[in-house]
Amino acid sequence: MMSVNDKAQRSRLLTPEELGMVVKLHRELRQWSQEQLGELSGLSTRTIQRVEGGKASDLDTRRALARAFEIEDIDAFNKPYVIPTEDELNASKEKFDKENITLQALPLSTGKELASLVELASMDLSTPAFELCREADECFAELVDYFRDYRDCADIYSQRDKFSIYDVLQEHIDALDALGVSLRYATRKMVVKGGVPDAKPMPVTVLYVIAFPRGKEPTEFATPRSMPLRW
Repeated sequence: MMSVNDKAQRSRLLTPEELGMVVKLHRELRQWSQEQLGELSGLSTRTIQRVEGGKASDLDTRRALARAFEIEDIDAFNKPYVIPTEDELNASKEKFDKENITLQALPLSTGKELASLVELASMDLSTPAFELCREADECFAELVDYFRDYRDCADIYSQRDKFSIYDVLQEHIDALDALGVSLRYATRKMVVKGGVPDAKPMPVTVLYVIAFPRGKEPTEFATPRSMPLRW
């Protein structure tokens, strides 16, 4: 175990090059692109590239990055920093991999495809990956509410009647696209237990519908292995 004195000896202000390495490590652990980090921090992609490239940055930039990483102390990058050892970095990555799973982010562009995915899923986790404007936020919420309502009664629709569902879902998807929002999806098989004592584990398929800025969609994303899900 490391003593307080040992940590104090390793604690110092980061050089711009070291800060760049730390920022890149935080970003890659979360499976974020530089564009996503820019969106979440309110900084330009060029600024993210400069910081990760070891260029000097100002106080506000470092605070914005700390907020994006949800670090409790927003001045963490402006204070003496305990330089992690290689073992600590490996342990941090192992902890992240243990607590999270990486899923492939597939494009979602048609109402028919979304309806088919909803029919096969037992539950979903649907959320924007960045802060939406009010209009886009409402549009995304309406889309999620609509397909959840459809999932609850999909079996009563005839194949012909489903075309009206496809059309409504498509209208929401197109409206989001017009607002600069692109949808990606992933599916994941899990085993869950109910809240009743002695309940048997039940296999389920979880649908993820995630909103990203158009043109900045990732090929994959990380999500916690254990999360609250909507039936």
